Amino acid sequence: MVEIKTEENLTAMREAGRIVARALAAARELAAPGVPAAALDRAAREVLDGAGASSPFLGYHPDWAPVPFPGVVCVSVNDALVHGIPDGTVLRDGDLVSVDCGARLRGWVGDAAISFTVGRARPEDTRLIGAAEEALAAGIEAAVVGNRIGDIAHAVGTVCRKAGYGVPDGFGGHGIGREMHEDPGVPNEGRPGRGMRLRHGMVLAIEPMLVGGGGDGHYTARDGWTIRTLDGSRAAHAEHTVAVTDAGPRILTAL
Repeated sequence: MVEIKTEENLTAMREAGRIVARALAAARELAAPGVPAAALDRAAREVLDGAGASSPFLGYHPDWAPVPFPGVVCVSVNDALVHGIPDGTVLRDGDLVSVDCGARLRGWVGDAAISFTVGRARPEDTRLIGAAEEALAAGIEAAVVGNRIGDIAHAVGTVCRKAGYGVPDGFGGHGIGREMHEDPGVPNEGRPGRGMRLRHGMVLAIEPMLVGGGGDGHYTARDGWTIRTLDGSRAAHAEHTVAVTDAGPRILTAL
């Protein structure tokens, strides 16, 4: 079931979204060679705690996971596509890092992700991150009243494939609101003109995930959470929570 949000609901989600944006900015600012991934989680926790928000990530335990998620952010490094556990892994110069964060404030949730390089960036990583951001922008542009879910999926996938990157099957965006994951699903590849029609008041988390080596294969690491690229190539992830409105897409997780 898809809940249509009122203007009051969207305002509340925007407040949660701003907290997500600040938490991501804090994590990115702290990231440097020699810093453990767990420190990025602590920085994000401080932002959430200071704003009176809770984390929809912390303690999240879907059926397929062996244990509840232990952090308020996912920190995925290099060949980790998504769901990386923020543990003692020490960041190194040139690492490609993706940080995914959510916040719940007064019953409403925001969710977003960024990718960046620690220290000196490799040109190929810069291109990969740029393509993820371009794919996200294309997906947001397609999130207009009257379009369909397939139009968003097609917009995202077209950018990814044109750039030569892989698009892992089974991973994509989702509806969001009172819960982190709601209907409808938002694939990162699909046919235009297909799927649910977009209406004013729908809110979607749009999140391209790109594999630098061009393949779509992936596997779950031993920790039961981290998803890694099958070919060992680096990955990038970009995400915003976006409201579909009569005035056009409204990004709720921007600073």
